[in-house]
Amino acid sequence: MSDPPDLIIVGDVMVDVSVEAGALAPGGDVHGEVRLRPGGAGANAAVWAALEGANVRLYGRVGGDLPGRLLADALAVRGVDARLTVDPEARTGAMLVVQGQGDRSMVADRGANARLSPEDLPADLEAEAVLVSGYLLFHPGSEPAALAALERARARFVAVDGASWPLLQGYGVERFLEATAPANVLLVNEREANVLTRGGTGAVRLEDSYPHVFVKQAERGAVHFSGGNRTSCRSSEASVVDVTGAGDAFDGVLLACLARGGSVQEALDRACQAGRTVATSPDPWPEP
Repeated sequence: MSDPPDLIIVGDVMVDVSVEAGALAPGGDVHGEVRLRPGGAGANAAVWAALEGANVRLYGRVGGDLPGRLLADALAVRGVDARLTVDPEARTGAMLVVQGQGDRSMVADRGANARLSPEDLPADLEAEAVLVSGYLLFHPGSEPAALAALERARARFVAVDGASWPLLQGYGVERFLEATAPANVLLVNEREANVLTRGGTGAVRLEDSYPHVFVKQAERGAVHFSGGNRTSCRSSEASVVDVTGAGDAFDGVLLACLARGGSVQEALDRACQAGRTVATSPDPWPEP
């Protein structure tokens, strides 16, 4: 029987389709740049955690199609132990990002991710750290799998990511706090934190629900709150290219460092560096 991994991630595996076309012509054709990249919140976090040196296992769901096979291969060459269920009835999830002149639109097709089930997960998720993506929680098809993952986590750090402030708001603050009660680590950006602290419930102290709260502040870095103490990291000046996947990279590196015995300050510093690397590059994944 193999030793438990440092980090287990339960989350989305998707293909990102990025389109940059300058000035769009409604009803007409324009030249532009179209890029297909591996992605998904869970997969993004996993590859950056593996780059950090962690033994990483990823649970997710893909279709029995070419994108699903390519994603599995891309994860494997980057050192991720991907335990992906192949769905015979659903296609692999995809995210379309269209960047026009002064306008950015995103369309998500969750595909097989929305069908992840508790049966796709082992009875126990034993590791130093476990991360469950909020995206799974916010879709009724995959919500039971997210709840099961949190309940089955056997780890020093059990983390959940806020994922998306509009989806979080739609899910409901009290419902989220109740669903994620098994977690002791909360990973959110500032807008998600704002929803959780003011979203229809009045003042909520996140530290009352989670012993460790990490708030990602984009180009300003990140802050950790725990037991009344505050630890922070700062990001250096950089030219942002594309922030897609930057928060996921932060999550993966942070938990990988903590799982391997790093201090909170060290984990924050390395996570901020990873997020900055992604935001200043056109590719959200490191080279294999």
